[in-house]
Amino acid sequence: MAVALPKNFSEVRHHLQEPLIRNSFFIMASSLVAAGFGFFFWMIAARLYSQADVGIATALMSSMGLLILISRLGLDQSVIRFFPSRDKNRVLGTALLVPTAVALGAGLIFIAAVDVISPELTIVKTVAPLYLAFLGTYSITWVFEGAFNALRKSEHYFTLNLLYGSRILFLPPLIFLGAMGIFSAYGLSFVLGLILSLFLLSRCSVRPALCVDRVFLREAWQFSAGAYIAGILMSAPNMVIPIMVLHVLGAESTASYYITYAIVSILFMIPYAFTTSLFVEGSHGGEMKRSVFRTLASMFALLIPAIIGLSLFGEQILNLIGKDYVEGMALLRVLAFSAIFVSVCQTFISIAKVRNDLRSLIVISSFVSVALLGLGFTLMHLFGLIGMGYAWLITYVLGTILVVLILKRKGWI
Repeated sequence: MAVALPKNFSEVRHHLQEPLIRNSFFIMASSLVAAGFGFFFWMIAARLYSQADVGIATALMSSMGLLILISRLGLDQSVIRFFPSRDKNRVLGTALLVPTAVALGAGLIFIAAVDVISPELTIVKTVAPLYLAFLGTYSITWVFEGAFNALRKSEHYFTLNLLYGSRILFLPPLIFLGAMGIFSAYGLSFVLGLILSLFLLSRCSVRPALCVDRVFLREAWQFSAGAYIAGILMSAPNMVIPIMVLHVLGAESTASYYITYAIVSILFMIPYAFTTSLFVEGSHGGEMKRSVFRTLASMFALLIPAIIGLSLFGEQILNLIGKDYVEGMALLRVLAFSAIFVSVCQTFISIAKVRNDLRSLIVISSFVSVALLGLGFTLMHLFGLIGMGYAWLITYVLGTILVVLILKRKGWI
């Protein structure tokens, strides 16, 4: 005889099976897996390599991330926005070919001008072919990650992040390369990710067309342009800050900042997961007001306990990586608390994307970018590394206030 499920259990199960929550779960699980592997990656790297090597490697990786960000042209966001209504193969092929070509061109310029842009990274000239190969692979896998989310197949995104954990295995055999050993371990995981992504996409009956869909480019450009500018403004500080810390405070402080930020990024992944899923559901025509409230409620239910836990046990976590990194504990606590305000800003950005409110999107992203970099540079000179934490908190508190003012002016609240 069948056993009736309690009503409340059935409602919970139904809630978890809804696309918004289900995809949020897998995106968040992917982020947590990435953070977990990232923790062990940096813990092992810190024990096998010198702190200076870790600092140089993180700056190299940040430079590559910045080039990827610049080359997106907003097309990674357009994949999510236009997948439901256009030929997926042509959209994906266009979103791969155009940005990757731009990324490689930007990479060549960076290598040629590195003596002027960042003299501390002149090592990139000696490994230019490898740097460009990893850059191209990173560019392609970045688009594939967005495609899995757009397909509502975030479980494949989760699988991909599991594979990225393989970078840990490359650290010991590459130790003789110093900073380039860490960088190569990072890049090789993207090569494996590219192979797996092609296989998983084929199972979804998606095969990127090796062509540029000019009609799609024209239709997507208005949306892509705004999303591109906003994406650069919001993400560029994450790529620029390690290079800025290297310039202001040196390689050791850069390593300390990067390790601390990598740990706190576990918290930032919670709003990223839920707001990405909110954007996907809004693009598929989901009811926005209800989705926004459910997103905020679910997000804070996880975020607040996580902030408390990380603040209490952060010192032990840093100590596991290395005694030299415990000095980042004050920075960790400030960054952790700022996650509350980061989540509000990220939610607003997803709302603005769905509503195609490009003006508000650019206003909030411009404010965050300029304030974070400007305050970070100033406060690091005054207070050292903790100054970067103060910059994060002040920027996102003011950003949250700006979000509330915009929402009131538009009558959305």
